[in-house]
Amino acid sequence: MSRLRAFQEHLNHWMLLYVALAMAAGLAIGYPAASVAASAAATIGGLTTVAVFFIVYPMMVNVRFEALARAGRNLRAVGVALLFNFLWAPLFGWLLAALFINEPLLALGFMLVMVVPCSSMAIGYTGLAKGDLELATVVVALSFVLAVVAVPVWMLIYASSYSVPVPINDLITSILTVLIAPMILGYLTRLALVRRLGQAGFARLQPLFPALSLLALYAIVFLIFFGKATLIVSRWDTVLLLIVPNTIFIGVTLLLVTWLVRRLGMGYPENMALAFASTGKNNGTAIAIATTAFSPLVAVPAATMPIFQIVLLVFYLRSADRVRAWFEGRRQAPEPASAQIP
Repeated sequence: MSRLRAFQEHLNHWMLLYVALAMAAGLAIGYPAASVAASAAATIGGLTTVAVFFIVYPMMVNVRFEALARAGRNLRAVGVALLFNFLWAPLFGWLLAALFINEPLLALGFMLVMVVPCSSMAIGYTGLAKGDLELATVVVALSFVLAVVAVPVWMLIYASSYSVPVPINDLITSILTVLIAPMILGYLTRLALVRRLGQAGFARLQPLFPALSLLALYAIVFLIFFGKATLIVSRWDTVLLLIVPNTIFIGVTLLLVTWLVRRLGMGYPENMALAFASTGKNNGTAIAIATTAFSPLVAVPAATMPIFQIVLLVFYLRSADRVRAWFEGRRQAPEPASAQIP
């Protein structure tokens, strides 16, 4: 147990270092092997899906499924996440595109990223931050369902001259692969382990699951940079062009969500679920829509956003202790002297 916990704490403590190493390794290996990466694009996509699965699945083992119903009844928290996903992100994204992106197709691609549902990775990030996993799971599932209506509506507003098909099959496949399947397997795994080891034995094994999620996270970083190495190097000017609006969107959204959650009186676990579910985007869905309905240039923002998204969200994840202290400081603050009874 002590070795498992020490290993998990090591992976968590050196998270930024391992992410940087994964990024560097992906570029260093992927760019010279550009032809290999291009021919293996489908394989890389499949491995990325597997890695996302293994971020979410270990977290699902620790989920108390009886708490999912409670999370679904937290209408205030769910409402905040949906507000940011389907109103704030499209409107703020439109403003950023108007300010920073002159190329119409790139701007359209950036706005497409803003209207896709939140990523299932939000569940993994929430688990790593010891946030409210049940709330994150409910928000991700509901966002996938609402996206079937919200994506075409917003894209028709942005690009009324285009006919925008929504890949419903891709959405359903994503739900089954990275949400429903890990949830079912996680529940069955938890039942089997508790039955075999007892509650105390299962508790001793629990540090293993966050460690597996962290290893899968580092694998995803490597795969993204390996698969996009040629794009990053050859279109570095385009990548740099997208740094500013992407960074502003993620940074401002994280700060605004954190402030609002605290202002509304919710706690640290809810904040981590809402921050990740309101900020991270499902870039795979955006790429699928872009390549189906538009030119390849529209897919560039969706292809490059994971570069910025994963770095900034990992940085926020690495700051979890400070965020927790900020939330707990509010609750532990002494009463004003005027309110105290002499």
